[in-house]
Amino acid sequence: MGDKMLAGLQLMVFGMGMVYVFLIIMICCMKLMSKIIAPIAAKQKAAEDAAKAAVKKSAPASSDDTALVAAAVAAVAARR
Repeated sequence: MGDKMLAGLQLMVFGMGMVYVFLIIMICCMKLMSKIIAPIAAKQKAAEDAAKAAVKKSAPASSDDTALVAAAVAAVAARR
């Protein structure tokens, strides 16, 4: 019975060790992806801000625009 307990304990330690190693690798990969994606996200946010600023400069929102936006939102909601 002692051999089976020892084998079970070894298997448990090995399994927990593998999970720990996998989690460390996953965290490292996530940090690496974050560093890779951050400049791309910053460029996209800057482009979106510039587009929003251009739209605000070109035409102020009127009641017709508000009604058009409301109709578009209602159509999308009805479609879903």
